[in-house]
Amino acid sequence: MKCIGLLSDTHGYLHPEIPRVFAQCDEIWHAGDFGDISVAHRLRALKPLRGVFGNIDGREIRWEFPEMLRFDYGGLQVIMTHTGGYPGNYAPGIANMLKNHSPALFISGHSHILKVMYDKKLGLLHINPGAAGRSGFHKTITMMRLFISGPVMKDLEIIEFKR
Repeated sequence: MKCIGLLSDTHGYLHPEIPRVFAQCDEIWHAGDFGDISVAHRLRALKPLRGVFGNIDGREIRWEFPEMLRFDYGGLQVIMTHTGGYPGNYAPGIANMLKNHSPALFISGHSHILKVMYDKKLGLLHINPGAAGRSGFHKTITMMRLFISGPVMKDLEIIEFKR
């Protein structure tokens, strides 16, 4: 069984509990708005890192991370982007892209609202890890741990800290 640390919208801030929270994780996946390349470097020092750039990210982050990631993780098809929306309210072009590529897991950030929804129409799980930074309207810092066994998502933990 693999454990993935999920976060988004750090906006240049790395919560001091992240090393402890993600200690058991095999990888960290960041759904954009790193805010500063140093966040990516510090996360990469903890675990292997996959990420996408977000709307606030500058050139340095955009050179290192793509706008969208499509990958296979042990048989689980994953797509991650920053501004993706959610089932019933996807960002323009996202629903068609999801139909064409048929992932089992779609991860996006941007809204600062933690959301886990199953899209029956497309047969995928959508996850938005919320916001792990201090910038924005959210009152709670959120991140997740996702447990995966081959192509099957087994469990999901939500971790919250008062902002």
